Amino acid sequence: MYLSEYDYILPSELIAQKPAELRDLSRLMVLDPDGAIIHRTFTNLPEYLEKGDILIVNDTRVFQARLIGVKEKTGGEVEIFLLHPDSDGTWEALSRPSRRLHEGTVLIFGDGQLRGVVMGKGETGHVRIRLESDSEIDVMVDMLGKTPLPHYIRHEPSVEDRERYQTVYARNRGAVAAPTAGLHFTEAVLDTLASKGVAIAAVTLHVGIGTFRPLTEEIVSSDHLHSEFCVVPDSTVEAVNAARKAGGRICAVGTTSVRALETASAGGSLQPFEGWTDIFIKPPYRFRMVDMLITNFHLPKSSLLLLASAFAGRERLFEAYRVAIRENYRFYSYGDAMLIL
Repeated sequence: MYLSEYDYILPSELIAQKPAELRDLSRLMVLDPDGAIIHRTFTNLPEYLEKGDILIVNDTRVFQARLIGVKEKTGGEVEIFLLHPDSDGTWEALSRPSRRLHEGTVLIFGDGQLRGVVMGKGETGHVRIRLESDSEIDVMVDMLGKTPLPHYIRHEPSVEDRERYQTVYARNRGAVAAPTAGLHFTEAVLDTLASKGVAIAAVTLHVGIGTFRPLTEEIVSSDHLHSEFCVVPDSTVEAVNAARKAGGRICAVGTTSVRALETASAGGSLQPFEGWTDIFIKPPYRFRMVDMLITNFHLPKSSLLLLASAFAGRERLFEAYRVAIRENYRFYSYGDAMLIL
């Protein structure tokens, strides 16, 4: 499989810089099994699910991973992008600039409410940092940090982004990127689904920085991708298995929910799971646990686009993208949604 087969040209003005005024008024492109492409809004989503179906959401919560600080000795500005904590309490992070950071460098954030000590350096800007504070570390990070918007959103993170770059059902803190297909949901849409008899269950997959990194190998041969921490709880396994037994369909909200479900069913049946997953879903792939997919419009040559292509079929998906560009759909994280039936 060649990566160049998953490239396309997108006019820059279609890259959404802000979310829709109301979450559920984003446009929704529906890919019908008979090949039809239907243009709706996200408020219409419940029309496509039925009693007995189950909706799987990713309840990860984005934390304010971008910290701007200064070196204690020189006052030089440094940006630290926190990735995830390690078992010893230190953090894996990216730094900019990284050239003048050395082991033992002390960083000051805010008015000194939060400090960081560089414990080690890796390649390409990676550092290991120990955070220190008289207050709870997570609270200080979210108070002093900035929303980790992706690089193609060009404005500085705002107060609005703190709310809108977060799903309404976000619970478990740990992501550095939002599971963006879920950004369209409102409590009203969820209530409508529940009133129809659609079950709603959650997985947790802490979206990592690797989700934005383009694939680089022209021949896509690896079965592994960047690792992300994932939890599929007992309650979700029971709900999914009950829905399946009763003939209901599984509708995954976003590629992250798909990765979680497919990881937890690697043995052939869905089982509780907690750990790191590096599953790489690309054509051809036989999905075990997903019947319907809600997703956004993804970057060219990205692992997300390959996953969506594996689910919809490459030609079907790329025809939908051509229509989306012609019809001025909004792309990427703050963009519009697609429902693949």
